[in-house]
Amino acid sequence: MAAKRGGAAMAGFVLFAGSLLMVIGLINVFEGLIALFSDERVVMTRTNLVVVDVTGWGWTLLISGLLLMAVGAGLLVAQTWARITAIVLVCLHAVVQTAWLGAYPVWALLMIALDTLVLFALTARWADVRERLGGVGEAPRREEEETQLSASEQRTPPTV
Repeated sequence: MAAKRGGAAMAGFVLFAGSLLMVIGLINVFEGLIALFSDERVVMTRTNLVVVDVTGWGWTLLISGLLLMAVGAGLLVAQTWARITAIVLVCLHAVVQTAWLGAYPVWALLMIALDTLVLFALTARWADVRERLGGVGEAPRREEEETQLSASEQRTPPTV
């Protein structure tokens, strides 16, 4: 019974991770579009007036936002490719957030904490999550195969 609740909890964490990635992706898409449509910024310092073109940053945000939304949607249907891609993207996001620690410490620490939670959801007990969510593309076991294996053999990962 506890194993079933643990699998359900991990499935909930993965759904949370997928939903969070979709929201972050949507925010990035909006920020990217704003940067593309209003692409010149003026920055004043004590000695200089600097005009910055943020078109490149806008395209980066737009593409990363669309990618995050696609990966989030893949996680919601328990796709393994989405899990692996999300792990890579979330790790990159956490590394980038360390660069922002000096400018926005509270926001950067919050993002690193959320990235850590998402990484935990994506790396812990994935087999239980796929089973619970009914991953697409998974070859179903036949009932006679399951009855021939003991409970410990069903949970033992294959040796390489």
